[in-house]
This record gives sequence, structure tokens and C-alpha cells, in this order.
Amino acid sequence: MKLNTIYFDNNATTRVDDEVVEAMLPFFTENYGNASSKLHAFGWQAEAAVDKAKEQVASLINCEPGELIFTSGATESINLAIKGICEAYKTKGDHIITVTTEHKAVLDVCAHLEKQGASVTYLNVDKEGVVDIEELQNAITDKTILICVMAANNETGVLQDIEKIGQICSQRKIIFFTDATQYVGKMRCDVIEQSIHCMAFSAHKFHGPKGVGALYIRRKDPRVNVLAQMHGGSHQTNLRSGTLNVAGIVGMAKACEIAQRDYWQMNEHISKIKNHFEHQLLDIEGLSINGTTRNRLYNTSNIKFPQQLNLKELLNQFAFSSGSACTSFEASPSHVLKGMGLNDEEVKNSYRFSFSKHNTLEEINAFLKKVTK
Repeated sequence: MKLNTIYFDNNATTRVDDEVVEAMLPFFTENYGNASSKLHAFGWQAEAAVDKAKEQVASLINCEPGELIFTSGATESINLAIKGICEAYKTKGDHIITVTTEHKAVLDVCAHLEKQGASVTYLNVDKEGVVDIEELQNAITDKTILICVMAANNETGVLQDIEKIGQICSQRKIIFFTDATQYVGKMRCDVIEQSIHCMAFSAHKFHGPKGVGALYIRRKDPRVNVLAQMHGGSHQTNLRSGTLNVAGIVGMAKACEIAQRDYWQMNEHISKIKNHFEHQLLDIEGLSINGTTRNRLYNTSNIKFPQQLNLKELLNQFAFSSGSACTSFEASPSHVLKGMGLNDEEVKNSYRFSFSKHNTLEEINAFLKKVTK
């Protein structure tokens, strides 16, 4: 059944591109071999598809294909990265630095590691959602082994200065990990230029399939060591056991190829409709944008309305969010907006709108007409 609702929740997930579906289909019905089957043509075809996919994904972020591990998504990648790095470097230290507005996948892993004896520093952000670089530098100790700062916030779209943070980490011989779930596929990403040592991302955030993601782990300058968190075979250089999701991996690779090919066209279109959306709404007295307007994802608007919207009426026609899709079932206010200094009433009146290349000005105007009433 096709829904008639207009979709403005693309930071939660995106529609899978037709080209992606077309690329995946043969790996369900024709080339359905296991990539670990080494003795016959079905396995060889699957392995070759995975190798090609690694090259396509690597091209998008400028890394070596061998520096990629395929996972079930960003949450698994985050767990493997943070837990695996902390275990690998425990003789060097046990101190992690992260940020209060990180995704729960990062914060919950850090909380788990604290229970295991790790020391975690949680940096605050300013009212625009930005980390103070000087405060980050001052938090570093001789026991610091890992700094985790997300590239783009999932609720506000605020971009952190990951290149500067990466440079600091490189100078201090600390591993820099970034959750780039909302960043990869939308923004230009170069792990070498941006001094990223380890990075998690997920296909379904940029028009790929759900259930597949990747973890970039740098091999030199510095070489990052990660210990496996799931055991049961020697898959993917012993770092992530389990039969590979070949169809999903092929779909992710195609989505990477499209994101790279259509970057400027996509950026221009989405920026245009988002700017129109915000400029029209800002005529409403008492309405404001949560997060910096200078360094923010071009597709994300977190809007604080002067009063709570009539959700019962609006959600019959439009899909948008009050926060992260991963925590929207919780009754507690958004930890991201609270971390930026908003009170409970302001958080309750704030909503996230995230757009994609499939949205149109006509859809934006339909919402504006409805909400300004």
C-alpha cells in the first residue's frame, strides 16, 4: 500500500534509489552465492561483487578498499570501533573523550565502557550545538586513547570541525573516530584530508538499503588497531564474523556511486527547498532554528515553534520527527536540544525536518500553507 503522506524525515531513513534496487536484484535470484564459498562459481561471483563494492565505497571517502569492513549498519560499526579500539589500546590508557550530543549509539557504548572501568569525558556544546576545540584539547590526558566526535548531528544537522579535531588527534597520537552516519553520502568526505582515523556510516541514510553499513579503519599514519567484537569465523580479516550481505553491500556501493556522481545537483536542489522552507517559516513571530545556521547539513532543519504544533492534523499528511528515530519512542526530551540549553517547553515545541532529492517545492509549500494557518 502506497502512503499519501509527504515525507520530510530523511535523516531517519531514505527511499532506496531505483538504480540501487536494480543493482541488488540479481544477488537475490541469480548470483545468490556465499562470498566465502571458494570452490565454485557462485561463491566467486559473490566475492567479486563484494570486491567491486569495496572499491566503489572507498572511492566516495578516499580510502583503500582494504580499509573497509562491512557491517549491518552504523550502530554495529560504532560498537566495533569504540569497543574494539579501547580493548586494543588498553595497555596505553583508558580515557575516552566524546560529546554530550552524540547519537545514543556512541553514548550508550561509552556508558557501557565506563561500567567496565574506562574513564569518559563528555564535552558540552554551546547554544549553537558546536564543540569548543580549546576545551577538547584541555580534556586530553596522557591516558587518552580515543576521541569520538560525530561529523554531523542527526537531530540538528550541526557540523563539527572534524578536520581540526583529526589534526589534533594526529599530533597527540590519539585515535580519532567519527560517527559519520548523517555525513557520508551528503557531504564531501575525504578521510585523508580530514585526518579521520576511523569512521562509521550506513547505507540507508543516502538512498541505499537498510541493514548494511561500513566501518573505515585506517591502516597507516596511523595504523589503527581494532579487536573483533563478534566471533565465529575468519570473515573480513577476522574483524567481523558472519556471512556477508552481498545484495546489501552491492546496493550500498551503488548508492555511494550515485552520491558521488550527483553530489552538486543534489546539494543545489535540497539547499534550495530547505532555504525556502526556513525563510518562509521565519516570518512567524517567535519561531527560530535550533543549531548554527553557518555550519549545518544542507538538508536538515530543526525548528523551534512558538507553540506546539497540532500533530494529529499534520501527521496525517506529513512525516517529520521530534528528534532521533532511534529514540523517538522515549518520553524524555531530546538530549541534543537539552545539551544546547533549551528548556523542556522549547524542546517539546521543536521538530526536525530533513529533506532529500525526492522532495519538491510543491511539497514544501503544502506544509507551509498548512502550518501557517
